Amino acid sequence: MIRDVRTLNRRALMAGAAGGLCLPALLPRAARAGEPVKVGVLSDLSGNLSDYSGPTCVTAAQMAAEDAGGTVLGRPIEIVSADHQNKADIGAGIARRWFDIEGVSAIADLPNSSVALAVQHLASERGKVTLLCGPASGQLMNEGCSKTGFLWVLDTYSNTVGPARILMDQGRKTWFLIVADYAFGHQMRADLTRSVEQAGGKILGVAQHPTSSPDFSAFLLQAQASGAQVVGLLNAGSDTINCVKQASEFGLSDRQKFFLPGAVISDVHALGLRQAQGLLLMTGFYWDRNDQSRAWAQRFFERTKRMPGQIQAGVYSSVLHYLRAMARAKTDEGPAVAEAMRGMRVNDVFVENGEIRPDGRLVHDFYTVEVKAPDESRRPWDYYKITGHIDGAQAMQPLSQTRCPYLKKT
Repeated sequence: MIRDVRTLNRRALMAGAAGGLCLPALLPRAARAGEPVKVGVLSDLSGNLSDYSGPTCVTAAQMAAEDAGGTVLGRPIEIVSADHQNKADIGAGIARRWFDIEGVSAIADLPNSSVALAVQHLASERGKVTLLCGPASGQLMNEGCSKTGFLWVLDTYSNTVGPARILMDQGRKTWFLIVADYAFGHQMRADLTRSVEQAGGKILGVAQHPTSSPDFSAFLLQAQASGAQVVGLLNAGSDTINCVKQASEFGLSDRQKFFLPGAVISDVHALGLRQAQGLLLMTGFYWDRNDQSRAWAQRFFERTKRMPGQIQAGVYSSVLHYLRAMARAKTDEGPAVAEAMRGMRVNDVFVENGEIRPDGRLVHDFYTVEVKAPDESRRPWDYYKITGHIDGAQAMQPLSQTRCPYLKKT
C-alpha cells in the first residue's frame, strides 16, 4: 500500500492531536497490534533531485515491502511518501508529524544532505530509524551520526577517495572543482581535495554554485582556463545534467576529463550517450551486473519504464533489511530493530554478504565506470563500461577516523 501524505486531511490530524483521541503514537502497544507497520519515503518528488531519487524510490520501497511478504509481526506493511522540497524545515516538519502522529517507524531515502541531517537528528531523539540512501554528506556518519541511523549507498568519502586515487595513478594530477553550495558539495570538496593533495596532485581552482543554477557557463570557462586535466562536478540531479550539457556545447568534455562522483544512471539517460560519452562516474550498483540484478531491474522497469540506479536499489535493499530485522527483533521499537540490523548480514540485489559497521555505514563494493560511446551500446540503458573495482573495506572512511560522538566515547 502506498499513500502520499500530501493527500491527508490536515485538519482531521490537527483535531485529533488537539483532542488526544485515538492517535496511533499514543495508544498502548497492545492496542496497536493490528495497525500497519509504516515506512516513510521522504524524497524530492518534484524538484532537481526528483529523477536522481524521487518517485521511483517509492516504487523501490513498495517492491521491498512485497518481497518481505507484505506483512511483518502479523501487521500489514504500508509505504507512505512525501516531498521535502529540498528544504530542511519542511523535511523535519513532515518527519515530526510522521513520528508523533502517524506512527511511522522508519524513514528512507532522504536525498539532500541538509534535509537528511535535520531528519536524522529528529529521528535519533525519538528512537526512530533512518535509512539514508540519497544523501552523501560524510557528516551523517560522523558529527551527525545516530544509533538508529544507517547510511546505505554513497558518501563523500567513498565517492571521491577511491576514484581520485585511480585517476591519479593514470597521471591525471591537476583538478578543477565545480561545487554545489550545500552540505553535500562542501563535504565532497573537502574529501576530494584531501585525497588529491595527499597523492601529490593539485587543485587548481574551485567554483561554487547555488542549487538549481540555470547557467554554468562562467564556472565552466574558469575550468577551461585553469588547464586542469580533470574537472570534478561535485553536484547532483538537474545541476549535473545542465552542467554537462553546457560543457558539451563549449567542447570542454573533449579536452578535459569530467569526473561526476554524484551522478547516477538516470543522469546519463537524460543526457544521451552522445553528450555523456567518456564521463567518469562512481557507482555501487549497475543493473546489468549479473543475472540477479537484471531480473530485479526488469521488474522495476515494468513499473517505472526506466532502469534503476544505485539510489533506487539502495532504497529497496535498506527497507527490505529493516523489515527482516524487525521480524528477527520481534518488535518495531527503533533501538531494538537497529541492533538487529547491525547483527545481520545484508543479502539482496544491492549487496551480497554486506556488513553494517558500528557507525551505521553499510560496507559494499564500488565500481568506477566510464560512459560508453553510442556505437558501443548494444541495447537501451546499456551505458557503462566498468573500469575499476574498489573493495568495500577500502572504499569507506576508516573507523579509526570517525568523528561520531557515541563511538568516540567508547
